[in-house]
Amino acid sequence: MIKVLIFGQALRDAIEEQEIECEVAEPMTVRSLFESHSESFQPLQPFLKSSQLMITVNQKVSTLETQVKDGDTIKLTHQFHPDHEGMMWHNP
Repeated sequence: MIKVLIFGQALRDAIEEQEIECEVAEPMTVRSLFESHSESFQPLQPFLKSSQLMITVNQKVSTLETQVKDGDTIKLTHQFHPDHEGMMWHNP
C-alpha cells in the first residue's frame, strides 16, 4: 500500500481526503499511480497540469516519473507564487 498525504489549503479545498491509501501490485511511477487511481486524484489534475505540485517520495523531492512501491509515502504540496507564475518547479 502506498500512502499519499495532501498538504496546502488549495489542495485540501480541491480534495476532501488529506490522506489516501492506494493498493499496488508492482512498482510504478507516480504518474501511473495517479492514472490508475484516477477517481481519487481527479480533483488534483489542474494542479498537476500546471506544475503547481511539489512531490516528495519518502522525504525526497521527486517527479511524476519517480518509481514508487508498496510501503512508500508520497507527499503532495501546493507550490505557487504569483511572482513566479509559470515556474515549472521540478515537473517539466
